[in-house]
Parts: sequence; structure tokens; C-alpha cells
Amino acid sequence: MKLLLTSAGINNKSIHAALVDMLDKPIADSNALCIPTAMYGHPWVGPGVKTWEFISGKEENPMVNLGWKSVGVLELTALPSIDQERWVPLVQETDVLLVSGGDALYLNYWMRQSGMANLLPTLRAVYVGMSAGSMVMAPKIGEDFVGWQPPNGGDETLGLVDFAMFPHLDNEMLPGNTMAAAEKWAAGMKGPAYAIDDQTAIKVIDGAVEVISEGNWKLFLP
Repeated sequence: MKLLLTSAGINNKSIHAALVDMLDKPIADSNALCIPTAMYGHPWVGPGVKTWEFISGKEENPMVNLGWKSVGVLELTALPSIDQERWVPLVQETDVLLVSGGDALYLNYWMRQSGMANLLPTLRAVYVGMSAGSMVMAPKIGEDFVGWQPPNGGDETLGLVDFAMFPHLDNEMLPGNTMAAAEKWAAGMKGPAYAIDDQTAIKVIDGAVEVISEGNWKLFLP
């Protein structure tokens, strides 16, 4: 698997260069699918304008608007009602998956319900997550980030990486996202945990982890 787990998208030269390197070809020659599902579960975002802004590339955080050869929309909540033969080949052929922020537990639920969770480890595509789209890869997110409540409760997510993520460190719009808050959160995670700001991403290729940053980050070890 090739994962680029960001806090706020492809928003500096270092993260952009990492993405191009992972693609092995120019962005202009690469086909993308964007996944907005996490946005529907978040109380501050939900369906509507913000979701359209992500899909259309109108939002501030660069993801969909990077100059892809083509961009399609993959809505996970619709997939259980569609024959797999109609959408699995599309996912298998795409070059990159662009997964929005929102609510990580809502995204986790629909990743599993749709069958995408089982498909992800088999894909050649680069997975690019933003905020919740990155956090969903962890074993769990921690109680601090629980918003939407899954049917069986808990804070468990996909566990496709062995570390957790605290995004938007020191973001002025989120005054509670301090390093002290991240350290307190990490103490309850019982595993490796990264606090990353919006100028930082975590690159994972076949289990090898590399931090790409022009900002501030910290790794907390149990």
C-alpha cells in the first residue's frame, strides 16, 4: 500500500513532491477518485456546500484541484446498493484516491459496509487522506475525536497502519489542538501516535513510515 496521510491536504512543496514521487508519473497524467463520505458524518460539515466545495476543488485545502487528468466521485454510502462489478474495476484502475476530512468513525463504518476496507490493501492506487481521511487508517482515534457514534460504539478504525494521528496541531481555528492536548490524547492511545500540523504529512509505503513536514509534529511512543 502507498499512503499519504495529511492533516490538511497537499498544501506545500514537500508534500506535493512526495505525492508525485509516489505516483511515479505527473499529476497531469494521473486519474483520481475523490471520496467525500466522511463529510456527511461531521456536525460542522455535513452534506451541502462544504461537500460540493471538496468535490469541485473549490475548497482551500488542495486535493481535487491539483490538475489531475480526470477526477471522479466515489460515494461509499451508495456502494452497498450497487453490484461490485460496476465499481470495483474503476477503483482498481485509478491512480489515486483522494479522501476528505470529516468524521473518521462515519468513514470507517462506510469503508467496511461498502467493502472498500477489504479492497484497499490490494490496490495499486496511492491513498491520499486529509484529516479524518487519514485518521481512519489508524487502529483507533481516541475518545477526543469521537463524534458520530457507530452502532457498536467504540473508537476503533481500520488498523491499516499501527499508529494513530492527531491532526491540525496548533491550528488557530481549533484552539484546543495544542501540543499539551495532543500529549494527553497520546497517553490514552496505548501505541505509537503522531501529532501533526497542517504543513505535515505521513508517508507510508509497504509499512515503512516517513514524516514529510514543513511545519511542526511530534511522535509519542507508549
